[in-house]
Amino acid sequence: MRIVEKTGKTVEEAITAGVMELAVERDRVKVEVLEEPTKKGLFGLFGTKLARVKVYYEDNPGDLATEFIYSICQAIDIKADIQVSKTGEHWHINISGPELGLLIGRRGDTLDALQYLTNLAVAKKLSERVRIVVDVEGYRLRREETLIRLAKRLSDKVKRTGTRIVLEPMNPHERRIIHTSLQDETRISTFSEGDDPNRRVVIALKRG
Repeated sequence: MRIVEKTGKTVEEAITAGVMELAVERDRVKVEVLEEPTKKGLFGLFGTKLARVKVYYEDNPGDLATEFIYSICQAIDIKADIQVSKTGEHWHINISGPELGLLIGRRGDTLDALQYLTNLAVAKKLSERVRIVVDVEGYRLRREETLIRLAKRLSDKVKRTGTRIVLEPMNPHERRIIHTSLQDETRISTFSEGDDPNRRVVIALKRG
């Protein structure tokens, strides 16, 4: 949480000064009025007492993630719009805009790296672990649907041929999608072999 203390001729003037220093929207802060202003006395013999306030802003994981990703996009000259939502303990950041393939990379490798760095950056500022999922125009959902179709197609092939199939290397999240999509198959088993980053899912017939 960031806190500033400000003075002004009016309470609102002091609050505005605090909001400007914190560089946030007015409706995102909490205010504590420490002292109300007083008017000058008779013939101006007594000085005016300024209003004094404390302005509080609690950093939001979604806002911090947005700031970090915008800084990355500016550094590599990419124009992007960012939408933030929250489901349970997860913050979801979706990036949209033209020519965002650079942020996705081969099989989402760059996107995974961006998500990892975003989580690190936000956790460092908040001094606590957060869960942030970064996506680019729904790429992760499309990739998940592609993997599910692939898993079903390859499992059918294993059933027909009886020969196990080893998939390309995948990250833990994508391997989990393959395992989950085939977990109810009565004749098929899946397991992983190898070491990251070359760990692969194997689809095979169940023994016996």
